[in-house]
Amino acid sequence: MSQNLSITQLGAVARITLTQPEIRNAFSDEVIAEITAAFTEVGGRADVRAVVLAAEGPAFCAGANLNWMRRMADYTRQENLADAAKLAEMLRVIYECPKPTVARVQGDVYAGGMGLVAACDMAVAVDTAGFCLSEVKIGLIPATISPYVIRAMGARAAHRYFLTAERFSAAEALRIGFVHQVVGAEQLDAQVDELLKALTAASPNAVRACKTLVRDVGGREIDAALIAATVEGIADIRASSEGREGVQSFLQKRKPSWLG
Repeated sequence: MSQNLSITQLGAVARITLTQPEIRNAFSDEVIAEITAAFTEVGGRADVRAVVLAAEGPAFCAGANLNWMRRMADYTRQENLADAAKLAEMLRVIYECPKPTVARVQGDVYAGGMGLVAACDMAVAVDTAGFCLSEVKIGLIPATISPYVIRAMGARAAHRYFLTAERFSAAEALRIGFVHQVVGAEQLDAQVDELLKALTAASPNAVRACKTLVRDVGGREIDAALIAATVEGIADIRASSEGREGVQSFLQKRKPSWLG
């Protein structure tokens, strides 16, 4: 627990919550380090089956906070390289977290905050949330977050919203695939809980392997090497203890061992 975020766990679900509503949960180098450490910690917990990234207040995340931006304005190129590398590492740790991750988007998402949402496996947003890749308005580009944001919304949508810095609605975020569901504020927790119920009912090893599968297969040419890798993937999971248990429990019409 810090002034910047909290980590809680209820059952098999861990929640990492940004707790600076007074500055719209904008992050600094300190917050970046804490988010990186938080995802590393919960991702390594054997009793965690899913992770929720949430925030307090009217905004989910407004990107970089003003004090951090003031410091960055005077950085040398080398200092900027080191600083950006820390942000890139945070996003990588979220994206590669071995546990499934859900962004609970209760409010506006701007600039670097878009990277936080895009790095999660899935996102549920309230219908009043606004989204914006605002970097070009101040002479910057969304470079570090771009691998995740482009994967989430697609290159065609990125061409528009990277270049125009337009604010767009939750409905548009859903249309372009940046978020998976949009609901009223009173339905947000119930919808997140539905996803968590599905995630925690699945085989933990299979979920972990599926995350790797999507990363490895997405965007690749379907060639002999990829086909061979997928053949090895299914053979390995079938031969694993959880794979055998899952198939046997299905055939025997009983609950698998990971459900207790």
